[in-house]
Amino acid sequence: MLPRKDHPPRSRAHPGRVATLLVLGGLLATLLTGCAGDDRTTITFFQFKPEAQGYFQDLARQFEAQNPDVRVVVDNPADPETALRTRLVKDNVPDVMTLNGNGTFGEFASARIFRDFRGDPVLEEVNPSYLDVIGSLGQGSRGEVNGLPFAANASGLLYNVEMFEQYGVEVPQTFSELIAAAQTFQDEGITPFYGMLADAWTPQSPLAPLSAQLQPENFFEERFAGRTTFAQGWAETADRLGQLFRFTQPDPLSKGYEDGTAAFARGESAMLLLGSYAVPQIRLGKPEFTVGSMALPATDDPSRTTLVSGVDVVLTASREGENPEVVDRFLQFLMQEPVMSAYCRAQVAVPTLEGLTNDDPALAGVRDYIEAGRIVGFTDHQFIPAIPLAPLLQTFLLGGDEQTFLRDLDSDWDKVAQRRTWGLGTVIS
Repeated sequence: MLPRKDHPPRSRAHPGRVATLLVLGGLLATLLTGCAGDDRTTITFFQFKPEAQGYFQDLARQFEAQNPDVRVVVDNPADPETALRTRLVKDNVPDVMTLNGNGTFGEFASARIFRDFRGDPVLEEVNPSYLDVIGSLGQGSRGEVNGLPFAANASGLLYNVEMFEQYGVEVPQTFSELIAAAQTFQDEGITPFYGMLADAWTPQSPLAPLSAQLQPENFFEERFAGRTTFAQGWAETADRLGQLFRFTQPDPLSKGYEDGTAAFARGESAMLLLGSYAVPQIRLGKPEFTVGSMALPATDDPSRTTLVSGVDVVLTASREGENPEVVDRFLQFLMQEPVMSAYCRAQVAVPTLEGLTNDDPALAGVRDYIEAGRIVGFTDHQFIPAIPLAPLLQTFLLGGDEQTFLRDLDSDWDKVAQRRTWGLGTVIS
């Protein structure tokens, strides 16, 4: 009998092929069953620090092991700020986030993206100085606490302890002593400060302690209100920043952050105008000396010296997340003393819980400031990317003049700051 045309003849299956299909079918069924049976609550964890990817991935797995009803998806984008802005435009706010405590954080906090943690028990042991630091960056409304300080840094000066001892240089207590120390090293043929202007952000590190100590009281409140200018309030800051950069190597524009940390590790400069955040990078170069730290004195009155200590990692959460109970559990897990201590040891960071310290020798020179609360936040964190602070600093330090730098800074600030959509501008408006 001939087969009907609407039903093609069946081919006889090879026994081996049948067995293979059965195995594949079984695997597919298992996978589908597993997916259908995964009733865990999924939360997204946005993580911005590339050097801490492995650490936070491991923490997420530890949390899952302790909370088998939860799945944590960790997002480590290559360009975190751009990635987060893209997500916000699409109304896709991550459940939990780590962010740098800077102007961008303040901008998002002011836009009411982040939860208000006021009254949350997780804040009970947090050093209030660091709550003040993030509060000054921006708030959803007056008095809100829109983030949990997880780890702070200490930004003053890093120095080669043995080199200071070899040349009989004492740790400077005043700005005049700092310049004298730089002159001593230069006279000995040693670069005092390694310039890294290929990365335009690097001079913001010394700018912060200089401006914090030299600017008038309530300067940024007055600047947002239009009652002062950078030309008026930062003239001495610009002058002293320029003095420091006269003691760099001859070609600072050709060297960036990684060049500078590597050169310092090789003993090619006495000091770096960077903070504790640079120590892990320096130690990759296996320095044969002790990396020390000091607060950068901006005046000749040691009692006025303060330590710039910003919140390097802020934990926060979506204001309107779908799983607040699970998010609370995860945040409480991250804010535990053992978790914070382990992170701070690995990253040479400053713990933000009261009574918790980091005994790393690279922090010994600034520990007294932290414990006494003689800390201030980064003044450059009052800027957002729309104000080109870093390029203006780079141009100034490569041969520009102070008046032009300050005039251009005022002009760019005024173009943007009238919106008052971030920082102290939102707090005082």
